[in-house]
Amino acid sequence: MELTERKMKIMQAIVRNYLETGEPVGSRTISKYTDLNLSSATIRNEMADLEEMGFIVQPHTSAGRIPSDAGYRLYVDTMMEDKMREVEELKEDLLEKEERLDHLLKQTAKLLATNTNYATMVSAPSIHGNKIKLIQLSKVNLTQLLVVVVMEGNVIKNSIINATDDLTDELILKLNILLNTHLNGLSLEEISLAMITAIKQQAGAHSNIVSDIIDAVAESIRGEEDLEIYTSGANNIFKYPELALNNNASELIGAFEEKKTLNELVVKTLSDETSTGIQVYIGNESPVDTMKDCSIVTATYDLGEGMKGTIGIIGPKRMDYDKVVDNLKGVMHQLDSIYKKNK
Repeated sequence: MELTERKMKIMQAIVRNYLETGEPVGSRTISKYTDLNLSSATIRNEMADLEEMGFIVQPHTSAGRIPSDAGYRLYVDTMMEDKMREVEELKEDLLEKEERLDHLLKQTAKLLATNTNYATMVSAPSIHGNKIKLIQLSKVNLTQLLVVVVMEGNVIKNSIINATDDLTDELILKLNILLNTHLNGLSLEEISLAMITAIKQQAGAHSNIVSDIIDAVAESIRGEEDLEIYTSGANNIFKYPELALNNNASELIGAFEEKKTLNELVVKTLSDETSTGIQVYIGNESPVDTMKDCSIVTATYDLGEGMKGTIGIIGPKRMDYDKVVDNLKGVMHQLDSIYKKNK
């Protein structure tokens, strides 16, 4: 019996619907689910053929159908081929953009340090509150799974989890579809316990690995704990006696090396929704305690789709504010035009 294009589309609809709901699929559901514009009777005939070919089974009398192992294999080998190719192309494109942005931010920090003679920092875009665009699972080996999370703004986060389940291609495919069906378009804050419970129920015997994957996704996109911060010009601090005296210089250099203090500065800057444009902090106005003897000028850059980061310049209280602000304005304009031009 020939596996026609119409049968393929009906088979695809059965698999996708079953993966989404966990319930047997009937002809009336398929008639609403596809764009074939076929009657329920015609769909029943096609489903009977698919059952005879061994691609679907009827678990109970008068019930709908569910995919057989052969049906899943058909879905993997033929129907998902184009989709998987699209995913790989997307990943390559996103990785290229990530590398380009990484280089751009490093160069921005160096440029500002050279032009101002102060210490500078630039944070990578924050993804806090952003929505999930794609979750891609790939097998590293028999017991390890690579979890790639793509957020709005094409920010990519990767993590590896250990699995006790047998990581077959069919299982990875099912989990990819299950997780993307439920989680795409949601932020971390929108993923409820009830939703996680429903996903685990649909995963059945594989609920434990689903739980581990969701934990990995949450860890990948949770807040700014692992913010990437690029710095330059820390040694410029020694040019100013008031900062080089006592422990000031060592504390500031340590802040630039460990970046924990800079991380606090970025988090506080981005969390203040009332602050827009360029902000100037003088002495005790500093958001971080270790920089009370300095002046800090920050700017929040916005690349769209929720991609926001902080540019900061740290120097003495007698810094050339006009020059610093002019440099920040120029860099923000260039960053915006370069990135959006290359998107």
